[in-house]
Amino acid sequence: MLDNLEPASGSTHKRKRIGRGPGCHGKTSGKGHKGQRSRSGGKVAHWFEGGQSPLKIRTPKRGFHNIFKKEFDIINIEDLNVFKGEANPEVFLEKGLVSGKRNIKILGNGELKVKLKVSAHGFSKSARSKIEDKGGSVEIL
Repeated sequence: MLDNLEPASGSTHKRKRIGRGPGCHGKTSGKGHKGQRSRSGGKVAHWFEGGQSPLKIRTPKRGFHNIFKKEFDIINIEDLNVFKGEANPEVFLEKGLVSGKRNIKILGNGELKVKLKVSAHGFSKSARSKIEDKGGSVEIL
């Protein structure tokens, strides 16, 4: 019956009452004597390797990483055919062509079939000429 249900025997345990006198893990509360982990606030970062040089530092580094490099989201000319009149970063973001985190560069892959005013952070020479050949204009942000 539901009124006399009990957990299976051996499945439940009494909790360890620590720090309640010498009878039950008192005094040091199960932390042993002295040492870093016995003290309050004595924690070690998960990446700490006991004073050994950490893996991140031990692994070899190669090449050059330019922290000032400008990252671009790329849009090809053929992707601009869905727009009418004007194309700018806000519209590109709505259509899902860019992530919105980087600058935008227009490249000249494909054919442009509409006249557009395009605003972006960069243009290739071929993209710029294709836009202007169709009677459109280019604006660098």
